[in-house]
Amino acid sequence: MSSVRSIARAFAVLGVLADGPTGVTVVADRVGLPKSTVARLLAALAAAGAAEQVPGGTDYRLGAGIRSLAGGEAAGRGLVELAHPELEALVRATGEAAGLSLLDGGTVRYVDQVETPNPVRVRDWTGTRIPLHAVPSGIVILASRPPAEIARLLAGPLERFTPRTLVDPDALRDRLVAAARDGVAWGREEYAEGIVSVAAPVADARGELVAALHVHGPAYRFPAPGREDAIAAEVVAAAARVSERARGGR
Repeated sequence: MSSVRSIARAFAVLGVLADGPTGVTVVADRVGLPKSTVARLLAALAAAGAAEQVPGGTDYRLGAGIRSLAGGEAAGRGLVELAHPELEALVRATGEAAGLSLLDGGTVRYVDQVETPNPVRVRDWTGTRIPLHAVPSGIVILASRPPAEIARLLAGPLERFTPRTLVDPDALRDRLVAAARDGVAWGREEYAEGIVSVAAPVADARGELVAALHVHGPAYRFPAPGREDAIAAEVVAAAARVSERARGGR
């Protein structure tokens, strides 16, 4: 029975981390366990690859093992595994954080992120679910969905997160058309004030666009003047490489 109880506690801890990176105290409060017990559980989960500490901090997040499972299998490997090297390359190329998100009902779920070396950073979004209309990752995925699915989502209600969040159905339809045409979308302080993001869609082994790569950074420095087109091209190319690998390419 003690092993069953330990497994249940571990799953409870992972359930908290699925909502995003957080500290031992918050986890302990949410699962109703002593901090010492939670600390031991997190250490064991980290050793197994199911949890990990956020680089440079004390918070924990879901580990690469769990994120890979969450990413699903594509040609025998998870999209997370396939995309991670491209995220690292995007960080080197752009100087900003890069991430992977997956379609999850009417939301995108962020399953991996590689941090920028810049000391001024945007938060780690891993584990967060965001409505499709509010972020470019969601826009580039939604742009490929069947018309009935798009119509159902745009019928609302559509939540407004900042004054810049686009919630007008007609304007969103125009944006989806542009995203499908260009293969990329920008978001400027639409989900969180002070953050700019650019995303491109990723196809799974069946060729269905179910994920997106994105780069995001503080609005005061991202994108750098004159670099918008080049950054978008980097993201599109990286997403295309992940899609090719998911279909079994090299």
